Amino acid sequence: MTRPTTARAFWLREPGVGEIRSVPLPDPGPDEVLVRTLYSGISRGTETLVFRGEVPVSQYAAMRAPFQHGEFPGPLQYGYLSVGVVEQGPPRLTGRTVFCLYPHQSAYVVPAAAVLPVPEQVPAARAVLAGTVETAVNALWDAAPLLGDRITVVGAGMVGCCVARLAGRFPGVDVELVDLDPSRAPTAAALGVRFALPAEAGTDRDLVVHTSATAAGLQRSLELLAPEGSVLELSWYGDRAVELTLGSAFHSRRLAIRASQVGTVSPAQRRRGPADRLALALRLLDDPAFDALLTGESDFDELPSVMLRLAAGTLPAICHTIRYSSSDNSSAVQ
Repeated sequence: MTRPTTARAFWLREPGVGEIRSVPLPDPGPDEVLVRTLYSGISRGTETLVFRGEVPVSQYAAMRAPFQHGEFPGPLQYGYLSVGVVEQGPPRLTGRTVFCLYPHQSAYVVPAAAVLPVPEQVPAARAVLAGTVETAVNALWDAAPLLGDRITVVGAGMVGCCVARLAGRFPGVDVELVDLDPSRAPTAAALGVRFALPAEAGTDRDLVVHTSATAAGLQRSLELLAPEGSVLELSWYGDRAVELTLGSAFHSRRLAIRASQVGTVSPAQRRRGPADRLALALRLLDDPAFDALLTGESDFDELPSVMLRLAAGTLPAICHTIRYSSSDNSSAVQ
């Protein structure tokens, strides 16, 4: 029985132009696994910045995905939300559904340590959110909210929604999700938190988590804080400048802006490694509320046009998932 030696992969040929390519699929070694992909998720904020070629030269090294092929601004293969089935590998993993920080590709070979089993009760499509929930976990480790805190999340995208859902599970907290788009109100309700437009958002908040990647969103986040409150900044702006007005109440109210980034485990939990953090994210996905974030699905062959529409803003989405068919996975073990 022979195994095909190629897989199908999504590549950014140049900024704004994506394509499906045939790529080599090596035989797995003794400590490697062959994964047949079921779903991948598009991390809309980061991946559309990459697609448009807006990664600053100074951030090329920091922005590399774990299994990125090629270099910024392109050609390159980028992405990190992949769920599939192990077709070959150690017995403990063979046949298991796993999550991997791999780009959009129909099948791939990676070290066995690079995949984590998806809990049986977590559907494969929902599991693509693991990398985003991991970001939210790290953010809440950084923020360290207290019982009864008043928390606002500004920006109802993937990261903001995940933060809101997890923050809402703290006892006694009051969580409000703020976004310019009123159509996100049902999503907030599904996540068990309140929704508000920016002009209507509650003030005197202990913590504001900002995820909108806009200067206006960050400015509004500061305005919502109680004295000595903090904004936790999760947005990544690419090469865009951010202008703030700090001459009003910023100093007199002793406000703070703090960065959080998933590339480094929060100092509050340094005794845990990235694999522990990701495993926790997968366990937290045993929660049907997260299905509200899966707002669209397309076949793998449609991915070049899907990325073009997401980058242009003509395809509204929180998390758009990519579905792989048997023909996409012709490289899997026969």
